[in-house]
Amino acid sequence: MNTLAIGLWGCFFGVAAVMLIGAVIAYVRSLRRIAVSAAVSALVSAFFVAAFLGGLPIANPDVLARVLAHISVLTAASLAYLLFTMLGLFKSPESHRRAMVGFAGIALLVGSVGWLLSPLQSLAFATSLGIAFCLAALVTCIGAAMRGDQLAKSAALGVLFLMTGLASISWIALNRQNVPAIIYVVSAASAALYLGLMAWIMWARYEYLLELHKVMAYGPSYDPVTRMRSEAETGHMVGAVFNSFRDEPSPLGIIVMSIANFHMLDKLHGQAAVNVALFVCAGRLRRCIPAQVEMGRLGQDGFVLVMRNCSDSGRLIELARLLTARLAKPLSLNTTGDVSRREAKNTVWIAEIGMGVLRVSNPAVRGSSAIAMGRGMSRTAMSYASRIAWYDYASGEMVELPLVPPA
Repeated sequence: MNTLAIGLWGCFFGVAAVMLIGAVIAYVRSLRRIAVSAAVSALVSAFFVAAFLGGLPIANPDVLARVLAHISVLTAASLAYLLFTMLGLFKSPESHRRAMVGFAGIALLVGSVGWLLSPLQSLAFATSLGIAFCLAALVTCIGAAMRGDQLAKSAALGVLFLMTGLASISWIALNRQNVPAIIYVVSAASAALYLGLMAWIMWARYEYLLELHKVMAYGPSYDPVTRMRSEAETGHMVGAVFNSFRDEPSPLGIIVMSIANFHMLDKLHGQAAVNVALFVCAGRLRRCIPAQVEMGRLGQDGFVLVMRNCSDSGRLIELARLLTARLAKPLSLNTTGDVSRREAKNTVWIAEIGMGVLRVSNPAVRGSSAIAMGRGMSRTAMSYASRIAWYDYASGEMVELPLVPPA
């Protein structure tokens, strides 16, 4: 095995590790079906490759060939079932059960027939079954792609890589002594490309389900531009938080953010550019906020964040500073309407933000009053060098919060 093949196999196992990490994250977020599919796909593929490259501690070549034959059958059946599931071919739990029984029956039948053959013939027979599964999956993907399924196109390409990798790595297992070096490279590249495509498809599916989860949670008040609560739903969220605050008093942290130059951006480049700016700013916000912070839109040019159990005002202030630094970064706006084109240098835009930060510890304070105060503070903060205004209850005044804390 040459250096290039070793590097490609390293890429393959690296992608498998990333898929496992992603599966854990998806499982934590209650997307268990996607998590299980990603984990099984990564583990089965990695174990198959490790076994066929000589990772099993079996010295007897005949025993090894029979074990690899069974691994090949189980891997082909598992990956085919996962692919069909990912394409949505099984519409009901009953169809899922029938498919599982069918794939298990085929694997058991082929494994049993293999014992009637010699060890190498059994391995070759199992490889043939794996390629047959790949052909069936390829036909299925092409049919789904012709019906308009965009993910099926990538899945079809992934199946081609899988079929190539399966054939080449089986060649290595059948004839380890006389395998050309190019076969190692082809098998490694095909396996890495296959797993990479499957990871991308599962990530696309994961994002779709995550957004669907938000749509189901927010209902018609979901804002597709910022992918968060709309202004109406944000009002309901703030009301619910303050109602629970009165029942169980625990300080709340409020951050209200306003962006001043959306109107000018609309005049210069149109509403499409404003939507892009909103989309990017909201994405930066979502990547920064902790799990316990609620977030939503506020009007056409602002956002509000509510931190429950804000006993430490330092965490609230640090979050405000982090958000200010992230949103103050320039971004390139695509003003052409063609999402496939790179943005031009003359469309660089920087958000003119203001941040109003306050900590509410009095249960008698109304949510609308706290948000209105934060809104006014954010407008005033636009004139500050740090762009952050903090309400100091000790003095009863609004003060500028330095962007960098004093040493």
